[in-house]
Amino acid sequence: MGSMRRTVAELVQERWDDHRPGLWFEGRVLSHHRVAAGAAARAALLADLLPPGAAPHIGVLLDNTPEYPMWLGAAALAGAAVAGINPTRRGPELARDILHTECRVLITERAHLPLLDGLELPGVRVLVTDTDAYADLVGAYEGAKPDASKATPDARLLLYFTSGSTGAPKAAICTQGRLAAAGRSLVDHFGVLPDDTHYICMPMFHGNAVIADWAPALAAGATVALRRRFSASGFLADVRACGATYFTYVGRAVQYLLATPARPDDRDNPLRMGFGTEAGAVDAAAFEERFGVRLVEGYGSSEGGAAIQRAPGTPAGAIGRAAPGDDLAVVDPQTRAECPPAVFSADGRLLNGADAIGELVNRGANPFEGYWRNPDADAARRRDGWYWTGDLFYRDADGFLYFAGRTDDRLRVDSENLAAAVIENILARYGDAAAVAVYAVPDPVAGDQVMAAVALRPGVPFDPLSFGEFLLSQPDLGTKMAPRFVRIVERMPVTATNKIHRVGLRREGFRCPDPVWWRPAGECAYRRLEAADVEGLVAEYRARGREELLAR
Repeated sequence: MGSMRRTVAELVQERWDDHRPGLWFEGRVLSHHRVAAGAAARAALLADLLPPGAAPHIGVLLDNTPEYPMWLGAAALAGAAVAGINPTRRGPELARDILHTECRVLITERAHLPLLDGLELPGVRVLVTDTDAYADLVGAYEGAKPDASKATPDARLLLYFTSGSTGAPKAAICTQGRLAAAGRSLVDHFGVLPDDTHYICMPMFHGNAVIADWAPALAAGATVALRRRFSASGFLADVRACGATYFTYVGRAVQYLLATPARPDDRDNPLRMGFGTEAGAVDAAAFEERFGVRLVEGYGSSEGGAAIQRAPGTPAGAIGRAAPGDDLAVVDPQTRAECPPAVFSADGRLLNGADAIGELVNRGANPFEGYWRNPDADAARRRDGWYWTGDLFYRDADGFLYFAGRTDDRLRVDSENLAAAVIENILARYGDAAAVAVYAVPDPVAGDQVMAAVALRPGVPFDPLSFGEFLLSQPDLGTKMAPRFVRIVERMPVTATNKIHRVGLRREGFRCPDPVWWRPAGECAYRRLEAADVEGLVAEYRARGREELLAR
């Protein structure tokens, strides 16, 4: 369909004169026509605001309010691009994101104005949506009609930041053509209909909410329902109030939903499915059992370079097979040799993770469109003519792919490579655990040691004996996988997109404010890590010249 590529602007224009419910927010409903009219008015305003010759970029620093999708539509109509600004960033880092993406206009709201205090943002016009001045400014353009004629499939539409474990976030480019195609692909794959309602509770500054939730709703003419910020306690009430049939999730959102008190009527909801990543097989099964809603785990590299589609017959725990047109392989990043197929026990547990796990690459043509003003990052993604996802996977003999974590989450323990996600999936079976995160802390001699953060179920104390017995009973827990340190947290620290804040966990290591239990070398049982133990450990690191690693 190369000659028939659609633009997002065309999809926005098609909603003109469509008076069905188009957007639900906090009990209020706007028709598709009103949303399209709002986008057209903002596009006309934008044409007057953007200075000639400048990059047509706007920053959006908003919660999930109706202004967000209207400005996405406005940017599409105006041939501009939206940089989603993360409200959890602060000070110079926040200013860097806005200036790096060359935003000439910043759309925000009063709740976020304190974030801008003291920041130097030369040449940036700030519009505050919940003010009379803003209403008057937009009101002057009422009556504008959506005109998609200025838009092209190759025009930038999104600059969305992808998080990394080190360095500044990179702004991935997504064009109108790619976003429209992604929306249409999900419509076809999931059978999205015009009378569906997509509940967007993940933050819209993140690619998941826009690409996997808003775009298919727009492509199908379905209703969009917005939650200002994700709320586990408010989830079911919202879903019932807006009639949601579809939602997306990332990171630990599913665990938070499962942690809410169960009610007899949990299955009384209109949801048909949820689509996302990192729920895990154990929690996905628990979610379906409790809420009667199937969760479909998907995979799409944020930058668009690789995609995996779930199909009938996909084994439990697998994501699926390569999407049509992708030549995906799991390779050793050092040798570039393809990893051997995974070997499973009779009950489906991975037996050869050290050999089978590698980085997922796309050796064929792919729609990766690069990063904004970051040629080094572009080159790293495209090295040797392949697209390197930065994600760990393993593949079974039938070609089904299983997610094993980020390459940043690989641990090197006693000369053996381990994947954090594989260990997490095992520890998630522990009955007292509500959430688990596995990460590396430096070994005093070489490589890493395994550390786990565990959030326990409400009212349950940590039982080191029970935990140790649980580990011994897991047949797929390799001898080097058992955590040396176990940090007990009240609540798992997460980023603004509900992904585990691994950077913070790694940085604090075993010198953290929470209780830590450990199993010293040569001992069988876990015991409480005391101040004297920490002093002895630090002295060991110092003696071997590795103390500085503890602070990284």
